[in-house]
Amino acid sequence: MDNFRIAKDTLGEVKVPKDAYYGAQTQRAVENFPISGIRLPFSFIKAQAIIKASAAFANKECKALNDEKANAIISAADEVINGEWRDQFVVDAYQAGAGTSQNMNMNEVLASRASEILGGKKGDYSLVHPNDDVNMSQSTNDTIPTAIQISVASELQTRLYPALNRLNKVLREKEMEFHEIIKAGRTHLQDAVPIRLGSEFKGYRGTLESVQHALEHSENSLYALGLGGNAVGTGINAHPDYAQLAIKQIAQKTNLPFTQSDNTYAFMQNTNAAIRVSGHLKELAVHLIKISSDLRLLSSGPRTGLAEITLPAVQPGSSIMPGKINPVILENMYMICSQVIGNDACVSTAAIGSQLEINAMMPVIGFNVLQSITILSNGISIFTERCLKGIKANEENIQNWLEQSLSLVTALNPHIGYEKAAAVAKESFETGQTLKAVLVSKKILSKEEADRILDPNSMI
Repeated sequence: MDNFRIAKDTLGEVKVPKDAYYGAQTQRAVENFPISGIRLPFSFIKAQAIIKASAAFANKECKALNDEKANAIISAADEVINGEWRDQFVVDAYQAGAGTSQNMNMNEVLASRASEILGGKKGDYSLVHPNDDVNMSQSTNDTIPTAIQISVASELQTRLYPALNRLNKVLREKEMEFHEIIKAGRTHLQDAVPIRLGSEFKGYRGTLESVQHALEHSENSLYALGLGGNAVGTGINAHPDYAQLAIKQIAQKTNLPFTQSDNTYAFMQNTNAAIRVSGHLKELAVHLIKISSDLRLLSSGPRTGLAEITLPAVQPGSSIMPGKINPVILENMYMICSQVIGNDACVSTAAIGSQLEINAMMPVIGFNVLQSITILSNGISIFTERCLKGIKANEENIQNWLEQSLSLVTALNPHIGYEKAAAVAKESFETGQTLKAVLVSKKILSKEEADRILDPNSMI
């Protein structure tokens, strides 16, 4: 018993680690849900603490909470916001419905720490109570979706967008670097008309910029908060001015444009904003898989593949084949994006769990959206710095494939017609002669005409 203390809740007594700031309800969640060992990330914990500090400030302004208690709660919450007491948030990501355990974990930690600030002991709720004081004017039902939206918006702004902006900058640099290099295009993995190597990278950049614009548009829905709706959206037990004051404080603390939702019932019934963001994260993942797969194909070889580009060698590729270098960064990106697509499926399935006045599956929604942002941000940064920046063009191989490409025959259509051009292509393929050789030997075109018409520069 020396390592434990006795904590109490409405169900009775619970043994809690002696040094823990959390109390009985958190401990019950630890014992009830030993599922994954994964906890909600610090970005979510920080968002919860921002809510609690803002709520205490608003309740103080409304004269519902005395200054001494409010200031102690705010001080305790600020410590959490600054990264202290991370080890005290111990509830599994897969937990009780709606996130009641998560909310109480925060309430209990802040109550204990605020009590210490006021001269009491951790776990002594006579000075500051987790429900009556820290949770005043709030419910799990409005604070958890608010924490999701605060943390997701913050992570988009501080992590994902900077990573995407850097990626698009380097893509633009590659677009310019490779602008003069003309290569064989490919459709259906078969020879197609020529294209600039830089134009392929321009296509990648344009695709990602378009997805980012869509993501930024969906992000706007994160900024309308239903905090103050309390249990079902009615605002029961909250001062009429509480919500506006609390949300204004959240906006100041995050430096993000959070405002009060004009429909707290809709806010609490559905996690619309998180669903939208998750969908665009999935779209981003789909396009990143396409780009990484393209680069794997273009770098295949180095002797038996396309080998039109060379990737930076970042680590040995085989435990048995000496000298082998694999496209590990691109393969890493594919795995990350596969997880993001799976996360979106989980978010969609959990969103279906919304019934009547609340979605009880909010913790897993928040966890998956935040994980997607984290792994995409990290993966994109690694891809940009350790792969994309160092890509080189193999101009000799590119020229060789271009000269052998039968797709150059497309330029003959206006001059000799589709059917005759197809016959030339067929003979070129069967005999191994170049298109120009067939055209000249068959006296279809002069050498000068063939050189002019089949000049790749005239086809782009």
